[in-house]
Amino acid sequence: MPTKVESKKKIDIIQARNLSKYEWLVHGFSTRRGGYSKVYGGEALNLGITEQDTAAAVERNRKAFMKAVGAQRMTLLTLRQVHSDIIHCLDSAPKQPLAGDGIITRHPGLLLSVRTADCYPIIIVDPEHRAVGVFHAGWRGTLKRLAEKGVGEMRRWFGSRPEQLQAAIGPGIGQCCYKVSEELREKFIGRFSYGEQLFTESEEYDEVKLRYPMLFLTARAPGHSHGLFPKAIHLDLAQANRMQLLEAGLLEKSISVAGACTACKVRRFFSHRKEKGVTGRMMAVAGIRGTK
Repeated sequence: MPTKVESKKKIDIIQARNLSKYEWLVHGFSTRRGGYSKVYGGEALNLGITEQDTAAAVERNRKAFMKAVGAQRMTLLTLRQVHSDIIHCLDSAPKQPLAGDGIITRHPGLLLSVRTADCYPIIIVDPEHRAVGVFHAGWRGTLKRLAEKGVGEMRRWFGSRPEQLQAAIGPGIGQCCYKVSEELREKFIGRFSYGEQLFTESEEYDEVKLRYPMLFLTARAPGHSHGLFPKAIHLDLAQANRMQLLEAGLLEKSISVAGACTACKVRRFFSHRKEKGVTGRMMAVAGIRGTK
C-alpha cells in the first residue's frame, strides 16, 4: 500500500511502502496539488512543459517537488517521451535531450524521472546492487513490454536478479475509465497469454436512447443486433504492467500498485483523457542519494 507524504508547502506526494524502507533511495509520485501553476485550476504542481503553462512556473514547481522528496541536491534527468520501449542506462546527465521511455542507473546523485497524465509510471529498485529504474508505460509501451524489458536491462547492466527486485506502479487511468477499441484488445490478446484477462465490458448508456428507445430499433434478425446500448471495452493497464513484472521474475509481494485512477480523481491528479488534453503533467522520480 502507498503512503502519502505532505511537505510544509502542501505538496502532495505518494510513496510506496516497499520502497520507503531503503534509506539510500529517493523516490516519489507527484500529484497536482501544491504548486505554482495557475492555468490548471489554482495552485497546480505541473511538472511538464505544456502549451498552456509557463516555463518559469514549471521550473519553480520542479524545484519545490525535488525539495519535498529530499532531492534538491540531485541532478534531475528527463526524457523526450515517445511511447516506446527505448531504455537508457546513464551514469551522468546527457549533453543532449534523449528520446525514450525508460532510464536506469546505479550512479548516486541522479534523479531519474518520467512524466505522466494517465499513463503509468513504474519504479524498479535493485536493493542488492543499489540500482534504480523509472519507466513511462502507456498502452503503446505496455504492448511493447517496456516494464519487462526494463527488468531485462537491469539484469544486463547491473546483474540484477528479478526475484530480488522491488517495484512500484504509480497512479494512472483505471480500468473503470479506460475505454479502448476492439482492435487494441485484439493486439493485447495476440501478444500476451493473459491478454483476455485484462479486459472487461460494460454497456454505454445514452440518455437519448433511454428516453426514446423506439427511435433506435433495428431491422436485424434476433441475435444479430448489438442491442440498445453498445458494449464498451475497458483495459486494465495497471494489471497489464503488473503481469509483465511477474512474468519477468519479480515476486508478487515485491510489487506495489497505487490503485488510484487519475481520470476519476482529477482534483488530485492530472488526466489527459478526462481533461481532454488541456492538463499538466505529474512526475515519478527515483534516485540514489549521493555519498557524503
